[in-house]
Amino acid sequence: MKIPRWNIGIVGGGPGGLFTAYLLEQYHSTPLNITIFESTNRLGGKLLTERFSSSDIHYEAGAAEFYDYSVIDEDPLRELIEQFGLRTQSMGGASIVRGKTVLGTIEDAQDNLGEVTLQEFLRFNNRAKSEVSPRQFYDSTSTSHINAWGTSLQDERFNHALDQLANTTKNYIQQYIHSDLATEPSQTSHRYGLDNYLMNDPAYMQLYSITGGNDLLIDAVACRLSADVRLNANVTAIKKGVGNTLELSWKATGGSKSEGFDAVVIALPIKPLKKLEFPDSDLASAMQSHIAHHDHPADYLRITILFEKPFWKSWLHDSYCMLDAFDGCCLYDESSRIPEANHGVLGWLLGGAAAQKMAEYSDEELIPAAINSLPFQRDEAKELFREAKIHRWLGAVSAQPGGFQQRQNDAKHCPDIAACPHLLVVGDYLFDSTLNGVLDSADYAAGWITTMAAAQEQV
Repeated sequence: MKIPRWNIGIVGGGPGGLFTAYLLEQYHSTPLNITIFESTNRLGGKLLTERFSSSDIHYEAGAAEFYDYSVIDEDPLRELIEQFGLRTQSMGGASIVRGKTVLGTIEDAQDNLGEVTLQEFLRFNNRAKSEVSPRQFYDSTSTSHINAWGTSLQDERFNHALDQLANTTKNYIQQYIHSDLATEPSQTSHRYGLDNYLMNDPAYMQLYSITGGNDLLIDAVACRLSADVRLNANVTAIKKGVGNTLELSWKATGGSKSEGFDAVVIALPIKPLKKLEFPDSDLASAMQSHIAHHDHPADYLRITILFEKPFWKSWLHDSYCMLDAFDGCCLYDESSRIPEANHGVLGWLLGGAAAQKMAEYSDEELIPAAINSLPFQRDEAKELFREAKIHRWLGAVSAQPGGFQQRQNDAKHCPDIAACPHLLVVGDYLFDSTLNGVLDSADYAAGWITTMAAAQEQV
């Protein structure tokens, strides 16, 4: 007897949903019926390359870069991008700007911070590296139960290590990593804080972007899918159907609809995940537990400004630098992504409490705030200003991926393993808030479903 194709519903058309669909089609020996439900009119989620209204110049409004772990071991995301034939360019930035001083070397730091602060910073740096090696960083393996600061790692928050430092050293380190954390040190773990500090060291990872726009990766995945993609289809509820099936209900332009699936993957961030309804009480309880464990929101705010020309080249030589403004923010030279460009684009990435606070400001208030945060040439910036774009990403990432008590991958991806093994979740909040983590999560879910479908075909 011929076994019917498995019907798989994927909720969310961001990187997680698209990666899951792509890997399912790669792994499964026989065709699957895959349907992707996306509530908006576009695919890509937080991977968003935008263009200015006044000029056909692009900039990254969402995820600004990809993380390259190939310096340590295999990097599936990098390999996938190369497989698609997408060109990439390296990104880097070693400078921290304090006031009107650019610190790009140890000598600069010594002159600005003083010998005592510099030595304390170097001790912090050495402790961090002794506690988390590049291999442990890559594998996300736990370190000793007693950290280099002499305290237990159980539920330890990152602010504890920072509070042992003098204020000058503490503020310097917080400025260095604030936009990476996207939260405050008290809201994340000791280990995740160290990971975000160490990621700035090339021995742990490097950065790159896709030439022509990061969302070319979304296009590359989408064009290779045979899945049915439904835009403007907002899934509202998931309930158990007949047998082991699951029923999705969604709203679209034609009204409310529902359909049954053999397996469902929810590829949503925590914020929209919390809006889904689960009519079955046991499944609702499992999903509430899953959400409570992983609900640690972190915040971003992006301010991107187009200028007539890049006037900052005398002091911003790299792809980005760290400013002391907004409690520590990353300033991107967006135009460095387009080497032949003669225009200038700067992008400010604010994180944590500063992002929350500034997000309440109007666009008209944020533009001068950004320009006035520049350490030099503010008057020239005002004269050369052409257009600005604001993107608020509040609660879009996780302040503590995986939760404070890490779970095994099965429990992470299947909130109700015993009663509902056909309902899986995928997301960067399960791993490390990166696109690499999204791909790892999608790979796990795709492998799970492939195994279940293969078992049924053998019956």
